[in-house]
Amino acid sequence: MKGTYLGEFQEIVLLTILVLHENAYGVSVQEEIEKRTGRGVSRGALHTAFTRLEEKGFIQSEYGGATAERGGRRKRFYQVTNLGKSSLNEAKEVRDELWNSVPKIALQKIQG
Repeated sequence: MKGTYLGEFQEIVLLTILVLHENAYGVSVQEEIEKRTGRGVSRGALHTAFTRLEEKGFIQSEYGGATAERGGRRKRFYQVTNLGKSSLNEAKEVRDELWNSVPKIALQKIQG
């Protein structure tokens, strides 16, 4: 996983972009993450993740058209690149392998 390391939040952001597909922009990603995880997400943390993921080549972005409802501002839409998809698949394989290696007894709650 060298060079393609994903932190938990970055992984969640990438997966959320894939879930939202063509409607993945800042606010929609933030709202979807909050809905699915039950955790609040600051815009600053999200934009930091976007920047880092874009620097790694895991996502790319482009601006949509300006709209009157946004005061003439354009939305920035995000897509996961092939490198980002490969990184997600690699992270999933590592997690799946680890989960499959955990003995069932180790997951049982301790009585007491």
